[in-house]
Amino acid sequence: MKRKHLILSIVALALVAGVILGAWILLLRPVAVQVARPERDVVVQVFGLGTVEARVQSKIGFKVSGVLVDLRADVGDRVPKGAVLARLDSREQGARFARAKASVEQAEANLQKALANVEKAEANRANARSINERRQRLAQSNITSVETADTAKTAESSANADVNVANSEVAVARAVIGDAKAQKEQEAATIDFHTLAAPYDAMVIARQKELGSALAAGEPVFNVIDPATVWVLAFIDESKAGEIAVGQPAGIVLRSQPGRRMTGRVARIEPESDRVNEERRIQIAFDRIPDNFNLGEQAEVHIVTVHLAEALFVPEAAIEGLGKNVGTVWIVRDGRLEQHKVALGHRMLDGRYEITGGAPDKSAVVTQLRGGLRAGRAARIAEARTQ
Repeated sequence: MKRKHLILSIVALALVAGVILGAWILLLRPVAVQVARPERDVVVQVFGLGTVEARVQSKIGFKVSGVLVDLRADVGDRVPKGAVLARLDSREQGARFARAKASVEQAEANLQKALANVEKAEANRANARSINERRQRLAQSNITSVETADTAKTAESSANADVNVANSEVAVARAVIGDAKAQKEQEAATIDFHTLAAPYDAMVIARQKELGSALAAGEPVFNVIDPATVWVLAFIDESKAGEIAVGQPAGIVLRSQPGRRMTGRVARIEPESDRVNEERRIQIAFDRIPDNFNLGEQAEVHIVTVHLAEALFVPEAAIEGLGKNVGTVWIVRDGRLEQHKVALGHRMLDGRYEITGGAPDKSAVVTQLRGGLRAGRAARIAEARTQ
């Protein structure tokens, strides 16, 4: 009986000792934690998705209607400014131009005739003036009759009127020449409208008509772009777009070339955001436009917004009560655990937040939440894991 009581006592003591040991392990033994270390020369980036686009893109066609008889460009061709891309049948317009040219020549001939009439009228006027002067002197000397003198005077007045009429005919002839030349220039310009030329150094991205097509005025024949204006149109969440500025560097990764990271810069920030998706439209210009690009291809962009000389970061999973620029973290100070509300700054692409204030001096911020964290408990800072 005594032996049985002894065994029970030993077991009870063992249980008590186990409970005490367990309590010490759970409540009193220092807990090992990992803490954040200051990082130097940190690059803060903003991520967005976009597509490859061209800033300068045009649908070009003829200013006049007609039948397409000549095509000199196709999809993918690169053409210099002024290069002929297509022509319309211009035979009818050529005939109109020839008529306008003949009208100019006829008007110039009529001007020469009018100028000759002026010379003739002036000669007749000079003769009539001379006769009239003689008749007037003879009439004063009663050598000739007054009637003859009056007839000579009337003849001089008629000659003056003939000169005026001839000069008017010259003015009319000159006006007719001006009108004929204007008509000729209009017909010549219309002939030029039958030729379609590249408006700038361009790349053809679509050909919408083929030979023999009857076109209305202004109907597109080609879609062209200026390949020097190719960029990425990126969409950035408004909550992350506040620090983006024109000129900031950016990395670009095209979907077709996932292993290649291209460089570029922010070229434009559109003043109007997408009201539905709450995204800001940002244009990223390539530092060097790829030789082979595809409009509409998806692209990832990483815009460098800030360089931090030194910063302290903590993972989002280690922050409790995360709110707008604030959160609660565990810290180690004087070997003991405490909780503190801290101010948060930039959010990194890997989900870490910058701590900008609130952590006491000579304290370390815990980067992993685990069981056993309790205010006042002793803590031991574990060595950082190597990657």
